[in-house]
Amino acid sequence: MPKEEEEYQGWSNYETWNVALWIGGDEGLYSIAKECKESAHPYQEFVNILKSVNTGEMAAITYQTPDGVAWSDSGINKDEVNEYIREL
Repeated sequence: MPKEEEEYQGWSNYETWNVALWIGGDEGLYSIAKECKESAHPYQEFVNILKSVNTGEMAAITYQTPDGVAWSDSGINKDEVNEYIREL
């Protein structure tokens, strides 16, 4: 039986890879994620912080990555991103 989702660049899927790419590759997003690493649900806290920041240069990426993947996309493997943030 084939897998429903194909892995992408070592991540469970494209959406998960894309949010991890931006968290790890953008200084501002990285800093926010590091603040969340001790949370019980670091990725959800990260998303909540982004939603509260809607001014200045961060405004453009408060709802989605620059590649157009919504931070709340249902395809994101939140467990995988939580683990990634905890390891920052």
